[in-house]
Amino acid sequence: MAAWEVTTPGPLRTHPLRAVRRPVPEPGPGELLLRVSACGVCRTDLHVAEGDLPAHRSPVVPGHEIVGEVIGMGPGAEGFALQERAGVAWLRHTCGECVYCRREAENLCPRSRYTGWDADGGYAEYATVPAEYAYHLPAGYSDSEVAPLLCAGIIGYRAFRLADLPAGGALGIYGFGGSAHLTAQLAIALGARVHVMTRSPAARELALSLGAATAGDARDEPPERLAAAILFAPVGDLVPVALAALDRGATLAVAGIHLTDIPRLRYAEHLFYERTLRSVTANTRADGREFLSLAARHRLRVHIRGYALDQADRALSDLAEDRVNGVAVLRA
Repeated sequence: MAAWEVTTPGPLRTHPLRAVRRPVPEPGPGELLLRVSACGVCRTDLHVAEGDLPAHRSPVVPGHEIVGEVIGMGPGAEGFALQERAGVAWLRHTCGECVYCRREAENLCPRSRYTGWDADGGYAEYATVPAEYAYHLPAGYSDSEVAPLLCAGIIGYRAFRLADLPAGGALGIYGFGGSAHLTAQLAIALGARVHVMTRSPAARELALSLGAATAGDARDEPPERLAAAILFAPVGDLVPVALAALDRGATLAVAGIHLTDIPRLRYAEHLFYERTLRSVTANTRADGREFLSLAARHRLRVHIRGYALDQADRALSDLAEDRVNGVAVLRA
């Protein structure tokens, strides 16, 4: 099968992503084999390729927003049928025994494993997934549209929940890429006023077209105090900016798996009045099921830039250079 793999992570100019031929994988016990029809291109893939996330497996096939047809099942695999559409997300395995798993915080499991980091992902014609970590997908979305929901959508939803936005409150969104443009739509559907701050004029235009109340530059002050905010841009310099825009008792959730260093915070300006700064770590399967259920009820507009599988290196480069407005998706 055709696939892309990262063997030696490094800057994109060193071409860490390379095209290869591999055998079609065999599904192990409890696993599904999927013929991949679409795979979203996530900023986390870029962090894996460039080495911002230390290699867990080498070589590894990136990609963790996978949609495909079930064409094989390992012994004991349950919950899906052959020829059914299934989705694969970032979280691939948890131990089920640790204190975090027992308290329904499996995203914090120390023995967790991830698609496209610990195991081969969807930059390939075929992929496997443990059936217990695969998702049934909502109707009404094409394969290319539903693929970004499996990470950009799910992690955005978890960040939205952890930001603790009061009903009808003002939500600030910093950065407006694949995850943010989905989260903004869901927040608006649930009654929020959304203010977007992003450096990209095209992204600001997209935000307004999707119903944002305002859209300004990344460092602009929003027109009202924010009842909650989410930082999607992996830029630590924006943390003080977003904290300073919060109302009393509000929360800033940092949605990315990687963030550049945060400059010095001033307690009175950034954290006093019970403002909260919190990180967001992966997601639980419950988050995924809840979000996909909401996506079924509130039809989201997924803005896609499509690429053929043999253009995966170009897709990753376009993402790195902010040439993707919305989400990049590899198509079979």
